Amino acid sequence: MRRDDRDDPFDDIFREIERMMDEMMDGTNGFEGDQSGFSTDTHVDVHETDDEVRVIADLPGVEKEDISVQCDGEQVTISASSDLREYDERIGLPGPVDPRSGAASYNNGILEVTFERTGESTNIDVE
Repeated sequence: MRRDDRDDPFDDIFREIERMMDEMMDGTNGFEGDQSGFSTDTHVDVHETDDEVRVIADLPGVEKEDISVQCDGEQVTISASSDLREYDERIGLPGPVDPRSGAASYNNGILEVTFERTGESTNIDVE
């Protein structure tokens, strides 16, 4: 990421940005944590139908016992760990779900969590 170093009033700024980018990449050519199973490719997809919301997360290299899933009806928090890394992500759901209806499966590094949609909303009294 070298640029032409002619007399430029912004040279110091660009050098600092380059330094920070190099530090962020940590010499791994843009792929962080490739030996642990967690990388920049770790991602979460959310699929919805009229009846349910399904969250699918790629968690390669993680044992089933090291995964924790929590839901408050509006967000799902997925936490997982391997010997080298920890993964913690909060995912906003596209609509309210019944957190007690959650069912999860984990197979070949893929976590799938399904929730039933709920149309219920809570009335809050203003005092």
